[in-house]
Amino acid sequence: MLKSYFADMHIHIGRDIFDRPVKITAAKSLTLTNVLKEASRHKGIQLIGVIDCHAPNVQTEIKNLISKNLATELSDGGIQFEEVTLLLGSEIEVYDEFCQGPIHVLCYFPSLQQIEKFSEWLTTRMKNITLSSQRYYGTAKELQYKVKELEGIFIPAHVFTPFKGLYGKGVQKSLAEVLDADLVDGIELGLSSDTHMADQIKELHDYTYLSNSDAHSLAKIGREYQEIYMDKPSFKEFYWALHEIEGRKIVRNFGMNPKLGKYYTTVCQKCLEPVSTDTHICPACGSKKIIRGVFDRIQELSDSPIEKREGRPAYLYQVPLEYLPSLGPKTYQKLRESFQTEMNIIHRVPYEKLQQVIPQKLAQMIMDMREGKLAISAGGGGKYGKVTDKK
Repeated sequence: MLKSYFADMHIHIGRDIFDRPVKITAAKSLTLTNVLKEASRHKGIQLIGVIDCHAPNVQTEIKNLISKNLATELSDGGIQFEEVTLLLGSEIEVYDEFCQGPIHVLCYFPSLQQIEKFSEWLTTRMKNITLSSQRYYGTAKELQYKVKELEGIFIPAHVFTPFKGLYGKGVQKSLAEVLDADLVDGIELGLSSDTHMADQIKELHDYTYLSNSDAHSLAKIGREYQEIYMDKPSFKEFYWALHEIEGRKIVRNFGMNPKLGKYYTTVCQKCLEPVSTDTHICPACGSKKIIRGVFDRIQELSDSPIEKREGRPAYLYQVPLEYLPSLGPKTYQKLRESFQTEMNIIHRVPYEKLQQVIPQKLAQMIMDMREGKLAISAGGGGKYGKVTDKK
């Protein structure tokens, strides 16, 4: 019988087992072991994708956990640690002759043996394999072919962001300009878009959408995620869910209102004032550095009148608990002590029990969040939007 599991498939590593940087912009506390503990014990997420597992020292840490009997490699793919399954992933930056600009893609592999082979191959096409999201020297299609040769999963990352997103930067109109469309297993939407926005592009209708955190700190794990029907969390089951095989599927996406994303609106990069899409000079400060927002870019690409493809799972607006006004560290700790995990607090704990632990107004905000009723002020140009306490 299939069961429901929560999954966040885009989490970075800040430091490796030897305290050397992996994702330079990520928190030092974001080690592999800390990520596993946070997901299992605090977040309540059962499936995660760590996308810096191509780094040899990250692989060493995984092997150490296995040797100490703290983790187990699964026959269906993935690494089991306590209540969470880790999928071995890699985020790669591609900028070949067919790309308009650099794009990020996510690759996942079933086993340590296969990602080790991938890392060995990458060393001939990448200058520094120990770091995250490094430039790959080759074509996007060659990368796809290698991933599929190693029985992997290939997903374009945060596809609409103006920096290093497939549609935001990499192509003029179609993903087929740079990718083999048949070898794409899913589409990661990114923080500034949702299902309704993405389905305005007809060529995306055939793909499963993912909503992931792109976490650069422990706190950001699970800021976006999905609920998946699977037999159990594993590589094979995740692949089947992406392709809706034998009842496996993503049943709900949970993500921030796109207006909270850093790149939702078109703004001046210098002063962050909103500007019209048809202007080349900011009327406020005179700067020519205009960052085109995700909303406006999707309007340019739109070629489908539907709001949501038939059969597409619901996309529910939620935010991390830390985004809620007046929910500070002490209040968060009280909630955790009372209800164990963030998934319990966000999804399962009734209003009556919440207000026994936290102020009534804050308890009501959590209930409003469950129903997508939070008031939002939009972000843009690299600045996040925010939740307000006004309806």
